[in-house]
This record gives sequence, C-alpha cells and structure tokens, in this order.
Amino acid sequence: MSNNEMNQDEIPRISIRNVSKRFGDKVILEDVSLDIMPGTSTTVIGMSGTGKSVLIKCVLGLLKPDSGAIYVDGENWLELSEDEHLDRMKRVGMLFQGAALFDSLKVWENVAFALLERGMNRKDAHTRASEVLTWVGLPNIEEKMPAELSGGMAKRVGLARTICHEPDIVFLDEPTTGLDPIMSDVINRLIVNLHKDSGTTIMSITHDMKSAAMISDNIAMLCHGRMHRQVTPDQLNSDKDPVLRQFIEGRADGPINCSDWGKEMEDAVMLLRSKIEEVVNR
Repeated sequence: MSNNEMNQDEIPRISIRNVSKRFGDKVILEDVSLDIMPGTSTTVIGMSGTGKSVLIKCVLGLLKPDSGAIYVDGENWLELSEDEHLDRMKRVGMLFQGAALFDSLKVWENVAFALLERGMNRKDAHTRASEVLTWVGLPNIEEKMPAELSGGMAKRVGLARTICHEPDIVFLDEPTTGLDPIMSDVINRLIVNLHKDSGTTIMSITHDMKSAAMISDNIAMLCHGRMHRQVTPDQLNSDKDPVLRQFIEGRADGPINCSDWGKEMEDAVMLLRSKIEEVVNR
C-alpha cells in the first residue's frame, strides 16, 4: 500500500526517525526513533541530562539534529525553509518549564500573544484570553501582571497561552516541575481534560512518574541518549525491565549506574565529598 493509499489515521502525527545530536565530543541523542499518532498523548521520561529537552527542541526546530528526520503528518520539517517552518509552527503550542511569561505584558496579553501577533484585534483577543483563563480555573485575572502570580498560577497562565490559538499539537516541557503535589495534580487534570476535550496530539517530557502515568497514552524512556523502552501507563507497575524499574522506583543502585553516565555521577559525588571533608578538617 502506498503512502497516498494509507488511511490518514495510520500516518503518525509526529515521527522522529533515527535522530542523533552531539555537542562537541558528547553524544546527547543517538539514533532515536519515536512515533506519536494523531490525538494521542506521549510522554518521554528519563534521567536529568539524558536528552529529553534536546529531543523536544529538535522537534520544535530550536536545534538541528546532526542526522535523522522529523516528520509531521508525513512532511519532513528539517527540509523546510525558515518561512515554511514558521508557518507550520502556527499549529503548535508550547508550555515551557518555567512558564516563560513576558514580565511587561498583562496576563491576558501573555495568553493572547500568538493571536495578537497574527493580527487579531485586541477586543477579540481579550475575549478569547478570558475564555481560556476561565478554562484553566483563573477567571478575572486578565489585568494582573506576571509578578502578581504564584508559581501555580503562572504555570496555568502558561498552559492557557499554549492552547489559546487552538493548536492541534502541544509540547509540554516538565509541566509539573516546581509545583507542590496538589497544584501538580491540578495541572495534570487540565492536561487530561485538554486531551479528552480537543483530541490534541501531545508530546511531553518529564521525570515526574505520577504525571507521566496520569497524562499519557504512551510512555517512552530515554536512557543515555537512546530510546530504551516504550510502555503504556498500565504497564508501568508490571514491566520487569531493570532500567525502567530502577528509574520508576528511584533507586541509586542498578544497571543505570553501570553506564558511563552513572560512573561520571559517582565520580562527581566522590569529588564533592572529598572537598567537603577538606573544608571540615581545616
């Protein structure tokens, strides 16, 4: 069957094929492949420094891979011109790890930023921003400044900005980082509702396993720059893979520590201990 004969639902919304990226001599991503089907929510998990953020930046076009391809609805975004890529990005929403609100803009202006940039009049943009802020549980804060918001409020405003222009693809970078457990649950529930209500395709990165289990249809584990394993949330507790089990259970001892990455971490800890001992013994 040719690609033209394939059912549209059989074509991945996002297809990462054999992507590699290095900085100098350090390999960050090595031959990574991942398919995300339309209307599904996929979360990439893994240790800090294992390449999650680099992967999502490659998909967004913020970094260019050294090799490989990134297809969106069958189109290789790495082959697009700058103008073509900017045009395609209109269908994308991005929630940054720190919310990344503009300090000089009011909350509603932050939320409606993409709409204002595309020429929507301020009255209609304000109305749309108010609707989305109500959806994330923050009515009547349109005129506030970002400095007046708590961390949880800022994260929800960031999510409102992510979806205000009704993207069909959303990227979430550590959506619950820095939040208390209750606010993390609020954010997770909003993401679940977004996915359920709109059918948006979502790609997230996190090391918060509770969040990953709650918001995902599929979970993919990166380990030392390679795609190690893919499971569903229902398989998390039963999967016997030793690397996945060590990460989920948060154990210091295990196969991860046998790697170069683990050895580097152990050496760094030993060096830090020796420095502390030197200071204490002076």
